[in-house]
Amino acid sequence: MVRIVFLIALTYQIMLNATRPLVSLYAVELGATTATVGLLASAYAFFPLLFAIHIGKMSDRMGIRFPVVIGTFGLLVAMAFPYYFPTMWSLYVSQALVGVSQIFINVSLQNAMGSAGDKTLRDRNFSIFSLGISSGALIGPVIGGVIGQYYSYSIAFLAATVFGVIPILLAFFLPGLLKKLKDKKKVKSPDNFRTFDLLKSPVMRKALGSSMLVLYSRDIYMAYFPLYASSVGITAAGIGLILTIQGGASVAVRGALAWLTGNFGRDKVLFYSLMAAGVSFFCVPFFEVQYWFWGLAVLLGFGLGCGQPLSMSITYNASPEGKTGEALGLRLAFNRLSQVIAPFIFGLIGSFGGLASVFYSSGLFLMGGSLLTKDKKKGGVTDETDKN
Repeated sequence: MVRIVFLIALTYQIMLNATRPLVSLYAVELGATTATVGLLASAYAFFPLLFAIHIGKMSDRMGIRFPVVIGTFGLLVAMAFPYYFPTMWSLYVSQALVGVSQIFINVSLQNAMGSAGDKTLRDRNFSIFSLGISSGALIGPVIGGVIGQYYSYSIAFLAATVFGVIPILLAFFLPGLLKKLKDKKKVKSPDNFRTFDLLKSPVMRKALGSSMLVLYSRDIYMAYFPLYASSVGITAAGIGLILTIQGGASVAVRGALAWLTGNFGRDKVLFYSLMAAGVSFFCVPFFEVQYWFWGLAVLLGFGLGCGQPLSMSITYNASPEGKTGEALGLRLAFNRLSQVIAPFIFGLIGSFGGLASVFYSSGLFLMGGSLLTKDKKKGGVTDETDKN
């Protein structure tokens, strides 16, 4: 099952990342302003914010195959919209549908990886899942950038639609229901359990906070870096290459994640990775030459590559039995909350202060947010989650 999950993550992310960097460029071509681009990015996250927890509960009840089939089919439809209807409203519909479809896929696949093997394998399983995600982010932008430059943005969406058949077919190879836990003595969650009771755990709050920082930063970069790079003369293919380098750095650091956490601990890895991402963001407006952006992309890829798999593993370990999908849904809901609010805020900042101000402010926010991952108690995240 781990291999199937990896392949689905890889193929749907290739499909998604072939178009996501082009969304803002396509919107500008259709007459969008900087603020409108921010609203477009918010549309991607708004409906998932409303439905993530409910979809997580569905995954707990229905297993993983059916939600993943729904999600992959939804992505295919979302990719088709901007090709058949080249207007701003179709981009809004497409991004909203992409956001909801991703929740169906991500909650179910993460739940599957957490249940595959015992707890000692979870960090490895989530790293494999994240490798599929980051590998797709490595390949997708190059494909989309080349098609967008030499053909058109709408053709890039058509190509993604055709490619989207692959993850749909792979989804049918997933098992229907998750295996029941063999440990009958494990304490079950109380009948009056509420989703937001999970927030009483400081470990869960830290996992949610770090995950929100990583997700909003990645979306801001995807939305605004193509605009800034284009403004200094970098082509669509060049932008795709830079985003691919960032994806390659994420692949590399996720491959080494088990070694990093084993030697330095989750707290230190989270802190330094978020700090590195913040520095990379802050430095973007200082450069206009493509080669410097390659270096910043490597630093950003290293920085953002650690947070997601670690927060998945921490969330799964800290969740009650039978509520893992619900907990993962809560994590994704908080992610989408940051993705709704951040583009709107930074879109306004960009409208008044220019594109450079988006990167300055976001970099400072990331560096400040990295302090949230520092634990005053020795052991911190690693020790507490290992007790669950």
